[in-house]
Amino acid sequence: MAVVKDLITVENDSTLSFGDYSLTAKTKKDNFQFEGDLYKIKTYKTITKLEKNGMMIYESVPGTTVHNFSVTDAVMSFSVEGPEDAQITLELEPEMEYKVFVDDTNVGRMKTNLGGKLNISIEMNLNQVVNVKVVKL
Repeated sequence: MAVVKDLITVENDSTLSFGDYSLTAKTKKDNFQFEGDLYKIKTYKTITKLEKNGMMIYESVPGTTVHNFSVTDAVMSFSVEGPEDAQITLELEPEMEYKVFVDDTNVGRMKTNLGGKLNISIEMNLNQVVNVKVVKL
């Protein structure tokens, strides 16, 4: 897979792809409309952050590229790639329990905090794509 040159795009399967970890300067795109919501992406080599209607829903340190990002009431799924291991923060429902899968391996149950944040550490090498799925219990 490759970085998203337009910073954020809608795929043929109605999922979002966003981020460009190869950028050396902070770059952003505001007011991207998708399914009635407004998205904002900020991305470069140090961080990638996606906001939906002013609320953070995805953040990675260092920056990553995300493909086929999809969110339903019960499942968030995406593929992620980057130059090195990444710490990913997802905004979900507060104080809820989720089962997290990385490349189809169940890495356990995790509970969001009062703010709904869930932190996941992803091990990856340059050009490696890792699939992530978070399922609400």
